[in-house]
Amino acid sequence: MTSPLVSTEWLAAHMSAPDVLVLDASLHLPGSGRDANAEYLAEHIPGAVRFDIEAISDTANPLPHMMPAPHVFSSMMRKLGVGDGMTLVVYDSVGLFSAARGWWMLKTMGAPRVFVLDGGLPKWKAEGRPLEDGAVRRPERHFTARMNNGAVVDLAEMRQIVDSGLRQVVDARSAERFAGTAPEPRAGLKSGHMPGAFNAPIGRLLNGDGTVKDADGLRAVFADAGVDLSRPVTTSCGSGVTAAAITLALTILGHKDLSLYDGSWSEWGALDDAPVVTG
Repeated sequence: MTSPLVSTEWLAAHMSAPDVLVLDASLHLPGSGRDANAEYLAEHIPGAVRFDIEAISDTANPLPHMMPAPHVFSSMMRKLGVGDGMTLVVYDSVGLFSAARGWWMLKTMGAPRVFVLDGGLPKWKAEGRPLEDGAVRRPERHFTARMNNGAVVDLAEMRQIVDSGLRQVVDARSAERFAGTAPEPRAGLKSGHMPGAFNAPIGRLLNGDGTVKDADGLRAVFADAGVDLSRPVTTSCGSGVTAAAITLALTILGHKDLSLYDGSWSEWGALDDAPVVTG
């Protein structure tokens, strides 16, 4: 398989294979009133382990769900039963929101066979496929974390990118948040976007049923946003979650020179000296 997506049909046919592991990477925005852990316990795809993006993070960092150190990630994967050589299928309870973040984290830490379930749990449920409740616990497995440091951009690098314009910045937030006409869901952040950034809201990447658009549809989205697919891209969003959906879409199109600003607007929008553009 060359695409980072798998269909519900594929998963249904392969989920009993001993080397296939399903991960629920659901996450909800602050103020949504939803509890991803409770929802997982209530219903999930059979055999799916809970990949909690909030917990699998650098908990010493005040910014939300920042990437942990490789040894920490490796330890957490071992406890989940995620092992070397497995085929990993990540989904979320929205369709495509945080599943891409889980996919990106695993890929960045060196997992070679990671996929996103196209349409996620909503499509799975709409097709009447089986569900189970309760926690899933698996035997520990060895996971070798080899972090691709070039895939993760920190604040110092982001300042250089914005100043130089050598990489395109593509922001996955809504058009209203990008323009500064809607408030950020996290308190204390400025409204607007980085100078020179392009806006490709995550919703534009999806079909009406929550599946990802085909290659032509994705190219049209990026063309409409003004993104040059021949140039390097750094993705961003509110807190580094939906930025990974842009990374996923660009990966589908064969784009290779990609990085993600992990602090995203949660960091940039809180700084007094970081330039912000509105409109």
